[in-house]
Amino acid sequence: MIVSHRHRFIFFAVPRTATHAIRAALAPVLGTDDWQQEALRLGVRSPQPALARIGHGHIAVRQAQAALPMDVWRYFKFALVRHPFDRYVSACAMLNKRNPDYAGHEVEFMKRALLLPRFRQRILVRPQADLLTLASDEIGVDYVGRYEQLEQSFAAICERLGIAAAPLAVANASGRASRDAYEDDELRHVVNDFYERDFALFDYSTDDPTGALCA
Repeated sequence: MIVSHRHRFIFFAVPRTATHAIRAALAPVLGTDDWQQEALRLGVRSPQPALARIGHGHIAVRQAQAALPMDVWRYFKFALVRHPFDRYVSACAMLNKRNPDYAGHEVEFMKRALLLPRFRQRILVRPQADLLTLASDEIGVDYVGRYEQLEQSFAAICERLGIAAAPLAVANASGRASRDAYEDDELRHVVNDFYERDFALFDYSTDDPTGALCA
């Protein structure tokens, strides 16, 4: 999460949606009074105690709304989302990056893990709708970009903020295999069921794990 008083924006970092690349591109334009929360690489936390206690940078909209002053909450709020199937595959690859037993057994792991309540609560795995909706179940940000159109989405964000759109570098990649390796009807069913709200809220197609939108 980034809060910029200089440019009056709040960036909500949804896991596995190029958040590290976005942070790196925005870093040069941040002012001295701006702040962010990111535990993995930067090790920085919010000056808001309620947010700092969360311990990671993937702050939910509802958490931020409850902690931030109203004048800050009125800033331009944005996030990026990703096709739920592709995002889940990426999250599992990241979680198993140092697990030598994962390679060759990815589909079995992904099906089994998503049936475990504790695993479903991991921040890398939780539905994007959980992070980006208000108590009313409405989307709580002003702009939702798409990982599948990353450069275009970031350019639109920069135009809205009145800053130059810097090129986005690849960062924190999961190193997973090609999507074809994960074609499995049972896995698709499990993913579609768990991420049902994501598919509906962000208009992704359950029939095509390539980032396609619903017709």
